[in-house]
Amino acid sequence: QVQLVESGGGLVQAGGSLRLSCKASGRSPGNYYIGWFRQAPGKERQFVASKIWSTGVTHSADSVKGRFTIARDNAEKVVYLQMNSLLPEDTAIYYCAARYGGDIFSTSSYGYWGQGTQVTVSS
Repeated sequence: QVQLVESGGGLVQAGGSLRLSCKASGRSPGNYYIGWFRQAPGKERQFVASKIWSTGVTHSADSVKGRFTIARDNAEKVVYLQMNSLLPEDTAIYYCAARYGGDIFSTSSYGYWGQGTQVTVSS
């Protein structure tokens, strides 16, 4: 069982930056992968970014490419989502989630979810 807790959300002006954290805890039966998703009011939850650490490849939604990056602290079991050049359309609840396999982009591949953290970008 993996427990995930997000933090770092808040209100920021357009052009600003935020860093979200996803803290993992609990016992894991194997290696899992963390992905970031977001959900704006009235919209479906959508994939934001995830990184495959063994290859160093980051997969990102086109809307955040070049602005959002992922980093991690293995010792603390924390994965970060650094968000720069924020836009009003980035406003959403951001979730981190864990998967053991499957489609990196699909919410159905992720069996564990955090409670979410609100990000609001003002124009």
